[in-house]
Amino acid sequence: MNRPSAIVIGAGIVGLATARALAVRGYDVTVFERNERAVGASIRNFGMVWPIGQPTGTLFERAMLSKSIWKQVCAEAGIWHDEVGSMHLAYHDDELEVMEQYAAINSGLRDVSLLTPQQALNKSAAVNTNGLKGALWSGTEMIVEARDAIGAVAKHLSEKYGVQFYWNTAVSRVSSTTVTTGERTWQADEIFICSGVEFETLYPELFAATAITKCKLQMLRLAAQPANQRIGPALCGSLSMIHYPGFKSAASLPALRARYEEQYGEQLKWGIHVMVCQNHLGELTVGDSHEYGLVHDPFDKDFINRMILDYLATFTQLQNQQVIQTWNGTYAKMTNGETEFVHQPEPSVTIINGLGGNGMTLSFGLCEQTIAAKFD
Repeated sequence: MNRPSAIVIGAGIVGLATARALAVRGYDVTVFERNERAVGASIRNFGMVWPIGQPTGTLFERAMLSKSIWKQVCAEAGIWHDEVGSMHLAYHDDELEVMEQYAAINSGLRDVSLLTPQQALNKSAAVNTNGLKGALWSGTEMIVEARDAIGAVAKHLSEKYGVQFYWNTAVSRVSSTTVTTGERTWQADEIFICSGVEFETLYPELFAATAITKCKLQMLRLAAQPANQRIGPALCGSLSMIHYPGFKSAASLPALRARYEEQYGEQLKWGIHVMVCQNHLGELTVGDSHEYGLVHDPFDKDFINRMILDYLATFTQLQNQQVIQTWNGTYAKMTNGETEFVHQPEPSVTIINGLGGNGMTLSFGLCEQTIAAKFD
Protein backbone atom coordinates (compact mmCIF):
# COMPACT_ATOMS: atom_id res chain seq x y z
CA MET A 1 0.00 0.00 0.00
CA ASN A 2 1.35 3.40 -0.99
CA ARG A 3 2.05 5.92 1.72
CA PRO A 4 -0.03 9.13 1.65
CA SER A 5 1.90 12.01 0.11
CA ALA A 6 2.18 15.72 0.78
CA ILE A 7 3.95 18.68 -0.78
CA VAL A 8 5.05 21.57 1.43
CA ILE A 9 5.96 24.89 -0.17
CA GLY A 10 8.49 26.87 1.85
CA ALA A 11 11.40 25.65 4.00
CA GLY A 12 11.15 28.28 6.72
CA ILE A 13 10.00 27.38 10.22
CA VAL A 14 6.31 27.00 9.25
CA GLY A 15 7.17 24.73 6.33
CA LEU A 16 9.54 22.64 8.42
CA ALA A 17 7.00 22.35 11.23
CA THR A 18 4.37 21.22 8.73
CA ALA A 19 6.75 18.73 7.12
CA ARG A 20 7.60 17.27 10.54
CA ALA A 21 3.95 16.91 11.57
CA LEU A 22 3.21 15.09 8.31
CA ALA A 23 6.33 12.93 8.36
CA VAL A 24 5.72 11.58 11.88
CA ARG A 25 2.28 10.46 10.64
CA GLY A 26 3.82 8.41 7.86
CA TYR A 27 3.40 10.85 4.99
CA ASP A 28 5.82 10.89 2.07
CA VAL A 29 6.78 14.58 2.22
CA THR A 30 8.39 16.77 -0.45
CA VAL A 31 9.41 20.36 0.33
CA PHE A 32 9.98 23.03 -2.32
CA GLU A 33 12.02 26.13 -1.47
CA ARG A 34 12.63 28.90 -3.99
CA ASN A 35 16.08 29.71 -2.53
CA GLU A 36 19.10 27.50 -2.02
CA ARG A 37 18.38 27.65 1.73
CA ALA A 38 15.95 29.43 4.03
CA VAL A 39 16.93 33.11 4.08
CA GLY A 40 13.76 34.88 5.25
CA ALA A 41 12.27 35.79 8.61
CA SER A 42 12.96 32.30 9.99
CA ILE A 43 16.68 33.03 10.25
CA ARG A 44 16.44 36.78 10.89
CA ASN A 45 15.13 36.66 14.44
CA PHE A 46 16.24 36.26 18.05
CA GLY A 47 15.93 32.49 17.98
CA MET A 48 13.69 32.83 21.02
CA VAL A 49 11.05 30.29 21.87
CA TRP A 50 8.99 32.75 23.90
CA PRO A 51 6.00 31.34 25.82
CA ILE A 52 5.89 34.33 28.19
CA GLY A 53 4.63 36.49 25.33
CA GLN A 54 1.49 34.36 24.94
CA PRO A 55 -1.67 34.72 27.03
CA THR A 56 -2.47 31.88 29.40
CA GLY A 57 -4.71 29.34 27.72
CA THR A 58 -4.68 28.04 24.15
CA LEU A 59 -1.74 30.09 22.88
CA PHE A 60 0.47 29.46 25.91
CA GLU A 61 -0.26 25.75 25.65
CA ARG A 62 0.59 25.89 21.94
CA ALA A 63 3.86 27.65 22.76
CA MET A 64 4.75 24.98 25.32
CA LEU A 65 3.91 22.25 22.79
CA SER A 66 6.22 24.01 20.32
CA LYS A 67 8.96 24.13 22.91
CA SER A 68 8.64 20.41 23.62
CA ILE A 69 8.92 19.64 19.90
CA TRP A 70 11.87 22.01 19.56
CA LYS A 71 13.63 20.24 22.43
CA GLN A 72 13.01 16.82 20.87
CA VAL A 73 14.25 17.91 17.45
CA CYS A 74 17.28 19.69 18.92
CA ALA A 75 18.21 16.64 21.00
CA GLU A 76 17.86 14.27 18.05
CA ALA A 77 19.68 16.53 15.59
CA GLY A 78 22.39 17.85 17.92
CA ILE A 79 21.19 21.45 17.59
CA TRP A 80 22.42 23.90 20.22
CA HIS A 81 19.66 25.17 22.50
CA ASP A 82 19.66 26.86 25.88
CA GLU A 83 16.72 26.87 28.30
CA VAL A 84 17.76 30.13 29.92
CA GLY A 85 14.37 31.61 30.82
CA SER A 86 13.81 35.36 30.73
CA MET A 87 13.76 38.43 32.95
CA HIS A 88 11.77 41.64 32.46
CA LEU A 89 13.40 44.42 34.48
CA ALA A 90 11.54 47.17 36.36
CA TYR A 91 12.97 50.62 37.17
CA HIS A 92 9.71 52.38 38.03
CA ASP A 93 6.91 51.56 40.45
CA ASP A 94 4.30 51.24 37.69
CA GLU A 95 6.47 48.70 35.84
CA LEU A 96 6.89 46.67 39.01
CA GLU A 97 3.14 46.86 39.64
CA VAL A 98 2.39 45.26 36.27
CA MET A 99 4.91 42.53 37.02
CA GLU A 100 3.40 41.91 40.46
CA GLN A 101 -0.06 41.57 38.94
CA TYR A 102 1.19 39.30 36.17
CA ALA A 103 3.00 37.06 38.65
CA ALA A 104 -0.03 36.88 40.95
CA ILE A 105 -2.36 35.92 38.09
CA ASN A 106 -0.04 33.35 36.51
CA SER A 107 2.00 31.92 39.39
CA GLY A 108 -0.07 28.74 39.55
CA LEU A 109 -0.27 28.37 35.79
CA ARG A 110 3.33 28.77 34.64
CA ASP A 111 6.87 29.13 35.97
CA VAL A 112 6.92 32.83 36.90
CA SER A 113 7.92 34.76 39.99
CA LEU A 114 8.84 38.26 41.12
CA LEU A 115 12.51 38.84 41.97
CA THR A 116 14.24 41.37 44.17
CA PRO A 117 17.06 43.43 42.61
CA GLN A 118 19.64 41.15 44.26
CA GLN A 119 17.90 38.02 43.01
CA ALA A 120 17.87 39.49 39.50
CA LEU A 121 21.58 40.25 39.71
CA ASN A 122 22.22 36.71 40.92
CA LYS A 123 20.63 35.42 37.72
CA SER A 124 22.51 37.82 35.43
CA ALA A 125 25.59 39.95 35.98
CA ALA A 126 24.59 41.88 32.84
CA VAL A 127 21.66 43.58 34.61
CA ASN A 128 21.89 47.33 35.16
CA THR A 129 21.32 47.64 38.90
CA ASN A 130 21.14 51.44 38.95
CA GLY A 131 17.58 52.21 40.05
CA LEU A 132 16.45 48.59 39.65
CA LYS A 133 13.29 47.89 41.64
CA GLY A 134 12.77 44.25 40.76
CA ALA A 135 12.29 41.80 37.91
CA LEU A 136 9.82 39.28 36.53
CA TRP A 137 11.40 35.86 36.09
CA SER A 138 10.00 33.28 33.71
CA GLY A 139 11.53 29.85 33.34
CA THR A 140 9.81 28.80 30.11
CA GLU A 141 11.95 30.54 27.46
CA MET A 142 14.53 28.82 25.29
CA ILE A 143 17.11 30.11 22.78
CA VAL A 144 18.32 28.52 19.56
CA GLU A 145 20.66 30.05 16.98
CA ALA A 146 18.04 30.50 14.27
CA ARG A 147 20.44 30.99 11.39
CA ASP A 148 21.97 27.57 12.11
CA ALA A 149 18.96 25.75 13.53
CA ILE A 150 16.61 26.15 10.56
CA GLY A 151 19.00 24.46 8.14
CA ALA A 152 19.80 21.80 10.72
CA VAL A 153 16.11 20.98 11.18
CA ALA A 154 15.75 20.51 7.41
CA LYS A 155 18.75 18.19 7.40
CA HIS A 156 17.30 16.24 10.32
CA LEU A 157 13.92 15.80 8.62
CA SER A 158 15.66 14.53 5.51
CA GLU A 159 17.83 12.05 7.39
CA LYS A 160 15.28 10.73 9.91
CA TYR A 161 12.05 10.77 7.91
CA GLY A 162 13.21 10.82 4.30
CA VAL A 163 11.68 14.24 3.64
CA GLN A 164 12.85 15.28 0.19
CA PHE A 165 13.91 18.89 -0.34
CA TYR A 166 14.05 20.67 -3.68
CA TRP A 167 16.07 23.84 -3.21
CA ASN A 168 16.24 26.70 -5.74
CA THR A 169 12.85 25.51 -6.98
CA ALA A 170 10.08 28.09 -7.16
CA VAL A 171 6.50 26.91 -7.47
CA SER A 172 4.68 28.77 -10.25
CA ARG A 173 1.23 27.18 -10.03
CA VAL A 174 -0.93 25.09 -7.73
CA SER A 175 -4.10 23.38 -8.88
CA SER A 176 -5.84 20.90 -6.61
CA THR A 177 -3.27 18.12 -6.09
CA THR A 178 -0.79 19.32 -8.75
CA VAL A 179 2.19 21.64 -8.29
CA THR A 180 4.04 23.21 -11.20
CA THR A 181 7.69 24.25 -11.03
CA GLY A 182 8.85 25.63 -14.35
CA GLU A 183 8.15 22.92 -16.92
CA ARG A 184 7.76 20.11 -14.36
CA THR A 185 4.64 19.04 -12.50
CA TRP A 186 4.37 17.18 -9.23
CA GLN A 187 1.44 15.52 -7.57
CA ALA A 188 0.56 14.71 -3.97
CA ASP A 189 -2.52 13.93 -1.92
CA GLU A 190 -2.20 17.18 0.03
CA ILE A 191 -0.45 20.49 -0.62
CA PHE A 192 0.54 22.99 2.08
CA ILE A 193 1.58 26.55 1.27
CA CYS A 194 3.77 27.75 4.13
CA SER A 195 5.62 30.63 2.50
CA GLY A 196 4.23 34.15 2.49
CA VAL A 197 5.77 34.80 -0.92
CA GLU A 198 3.99 31.83 -2.46
CA PHE A 199 0.71 32.70 -0.74
CA GLU A 200 0.86 36.16 -2.29
CA THR A 201 1.87 35.03 -5.78
CA LEU A 202 -0.15 31.79 -6.11
CA TYR A 203 -3.38 33.20 -4.65
CA PRO A 204 -3.15 36.97 -5.23
CA GLU A 205 -6.90 37.62 -5.01
CA LEU A 206 -7.17 35.73 -1.74
CA PHE A 207 -4.10 37.52 -0.36
CA ALA A 208 -5.57 40.90 -1.30
CA ALA A 209 -8.85 40.02 0.41
CA THR A 210 -7.18 38.77 3.61
CA ALA A 211 -6.70 40.98 6.67
CA ILE A 212 -2.94 40.65 6.48
CA THR A 213 0.01 43.01 6.31
CA LYS A 214 3.80 42.81 6.53
CA CYS A 215 6.02 43.87 9.38
CA LYS A 216 9.61 45.00 8.89
CA LEU A 217 11.89 44.71 11.92
CA GLN A 218 15.47 45.84 12.52
CA MET A 219 17.93 43.89 14.64
CA LEU A 220 21.58 43.98 15.66
CA ARG A 221 24.24 41.57 16.84
CA LEU A 222 26.91 42.51 19.37
CA ALA A 223 30.31 40.86 19.67
CA ALA A 224 30.96 38.00 22.07
CA GLN A 225 31.42 39.14 25.63
CA PRO A 226 34.95 39.01 27.07
CA ALA A 227 36.12 36.16 29.29
CA ASN A 228 33.26 34.00 28.02
CA GLN A 229 30.76 36.01 30.03
CA ARG A 230 27.23 34.63 29.83
CA ILE A 231 24.29 36.95 30.44
CA GLY A 232 22.08 34.08 31.60
CA PRO A 233 18.38 34.68 30.88
CA ALA A 234 17.13 36.68 27.93
CA LEU A 235 16.81 40.23 29.27
CA CYS A 236 13.92 42.55 28.47
CA GLY A 237 13.17 46.19 29.09
CA SER A 238 9.70 46.89 30.41
CA LEU A 239 8.60 48.29 27.03
CA SER A 240 8.23 44.64 26.01
CA MET A 241 5.30 44.26 28.38
CA ILE A 242 3.09 46.50 26.25
CA HIS A 243 4.10 44.64 23.10
CA TYR A 244 3.22 41.06 24.07
CA PRO A 245 -0.42 40.06 24.65
CA GLY A 246 0.58 37.83 27.53
CA PHE A 247 0.72 40.90 29.79
CA LYS A 248 -2.79 42.18 28.99
CA SER A 249 -4.11 40.34 32.04
CA ALA A 250 -2.41 42.92 34.31
CA ALA A 251 -5.01 45.54 35.32
CA SER A 252 -2.50 48.40 35.50
CA LEU A 253 -1.01 47.81 32.04
CA PRO A 254 -3.14 50.58 30.37
CA ALA A 255 -1.79 53.16 32.83
CA LEU A 256 1.77 52.03 32.11
CA ARG A 257 1.09 52.27 28.38
CA ALA A 258 -0.19 55.83 28.84
CA ARG A 259 3.06 56.83 30.53
CA TYR A 260 5.12 55.16 27.85
CA GLU A 261 3.17 56.95 25.12
CA GLU A 262 4.21 60.22 26.71
CA GLN A 263 7.80 59.28 27.64
CA TYR A 264 8.66 56.95 24.75
CA GLY A 265 6.45 58.29 21.97
CA GLU A 266 9.16 58.10 19.33
CA GLN A 267 10.07 54.52 20.27
CA LEU A 268 6.44 53.44 20.12
CA LYS A 269 6.01 55.18 16.76
CA TRP A 270 8.56 52.76 15.33
CA GLY A 271 7.36 49.79 17.37
CA ILE A 272 10.55 49.59 19.41
CA HIS A 273 10.79 47.34 22.44
CA VAL A 274 14.14 45.87 23.37
CA MET A 275 15.31 42.40 24.32
CA VAL A 276 18.72 40.73 24.26
CA CYS A 277 19.73 37.07 24.22
CA GLN A 278 23.00 35.20 23.77
CA ASN A 279 24.04 32.48 21.35
CA HIS A 280 26.49 29.62 21.77
CA LEU A 281 29.40 31.82 20.66
CA GLY A 282 28.70 34.41 23.33
CA GLU A 283 27.37 36.93 20.81
CA LEU A 284 24.30 38.98 21.71
CA THR A 285 21.23 39.40 19.51
CA VAL A 286 19.41 42.67 20.16
CA GLY A 287 16.16 44.10 18.81
CA ASP A 288 13.78 45.13 17.61
CA SER A 289 11.46 47.55 15.77
CA HIS A 290 8.15 47.12 13.92
CA GLU A 291 7.04 48.95 10.76
CA TYR A 292 3.79 47.84 9.13
CA GLY A 293 2.72 47.97 5.49
CA LEU A 294 2.54 45.81 2.38
CA VAL A 295 5.75 47.29 0.92
CA HIS A 296 8.90 48.29 2.82
CA ASP A 297 12.11 49.94 1.70
CA PRO A 298 15.08 47.56 1.95
CA PHE A 299 17.27 49.95 3.92
CA ASP A 300 17.94 49.98 7.65
CA LYS A 301 17.29 53.24 9.50
CA ASP A 302 20.29 54.13 11.63
CA PHE A 303 18.25 56.19 14.08
CA ILE A 304 16.13 53.11 14.86
CA ASN A 305 19.23 51.06 15.65
CA ARG A 306 20.51 53.88 17.86
CA MET A 307 17.20 54.06 19.75
CA ILE A 308 17.35 50.31 20.29
CA LEU A 309 20.89 50.51 21.68
CA ASP A 310 20.10 53.53 23.84
CA TYR A 311 17.16 51.74 25.44
CA LEU A 312 19.25 48.58 25.83
CA ALA A 313 21.69 50.60 27.96
CA THR A 314 18.91 51.50 30.42
CA PHE A 315 18.56 47.91 31.65
CA THR A 316 21.91 46.22 30.88
CA GLN A 317 25.57 46.70 31.69
CA LEU A 318 27.50 44.91 28.97
CA GLN A 319 31.27 44.60 28.86
CA ASN A 320 31.39 44.66 25.06
CA GLN A 321 28.84 46.67 23.05
CA GLN A 322 30.56 46.42 19.67
CA VAL A 323 28.00 46.04 16.87
CA ILE A 324 29.15 43.38 14.40
CA GLN A 325 25.98 42.96 12.30
CA THR A 326 22.73 44.75 11.52
CA TRP A 327 19.87 43.47 9.40
CA ASN A 328 16.15 43.60 8.79
CA GLY A 329 13.49 40.98 8.28
CA THR A 330 9.87 40.91 7.17
CA TYR A 331 7.05 38.70 8.32
CA ALA A 332 3.30 38.51 7.71
CA LYS A 333 0.91 39.62 10.44
CA MET A 334 -2.86 39.53 10.68
CA THR A 335 -4.61 42.89 11.08
CA ASN A 336 -7.90 41.57 12.45
CA GLY A 337 -6.62 40.28 15.77
CA GLU A 338 -6.23 36.69 14.59
CA THR A 339 -3.02 34.93 15.57
CA GLU A 340 -2.61 32.97 12.33
CA PHE A 341 -4.14 32.34 8.92
CA VAL A 342 -5.04 28.72 8.19
CA HIS A 343 -7.22 28.45 5.12
CA GLN A 344 -8.17 25.91 2.47
CA PRO A 345 -8.59 27.80 -0.85
CA GLU A 346 -9.41 24.61 -2.74
CA PRO A 347 -9.68 20.90 -1.97
CA SER A 348 -6.40 19.35 -0.78
CA VAL A 349 -4.66 22.77 -0.54
CA THR A 350 -4.01 24.42 2.83
CA ILE A 351 -2.33 27.78 3.47
CA ILE A 352 -0.61 28.30 6.84
CA ASN A 353 0.62 31.86 7.32
CA GLY A 354 0.32 35.07 9.31
CA LEU A 355 1.88 34.04 12.63
CA GLY A 356 3.31 37.53 13.09
CA GLY A 357 6.52 37.58 15.09
CA ASN A 358 5.68 34.29 16.78
CA GLY A 359 6.99 31.86 14.20
CA MET A 360 9.77 30.37 16.32
CA THR A 361 7.48 30.19 19.34
CA LEU A 362 4.26 28.84 17.82
CA SER A 363 4.97 27.12 14.48
CA PHE A 364 5.77 23.63 15.72
CA GLY A 365 2.70 23.67 17.96
CA LEU A 366 0.33 25.23 15.43
CA CYS A 367 1.34 22.89 12.62
CA GLU A 368 1.18 19.83 14.88
CA GLN A 369 -2.34 20.85 15.95
CA THR A 370 -3.40 21.70 12.38
CA ILE A 371 -2.21 18.41 10.92
CA ALA A 372 -3.64 16.43 13.86
CA ALA A 373 -7.06 18.07 13.44
CA LYS A 374 -7.00 17.38 9.69
CA PHE A 375 -5.82 13.78 9.62
CA ASP A 376 -5.85 12.13 13.05
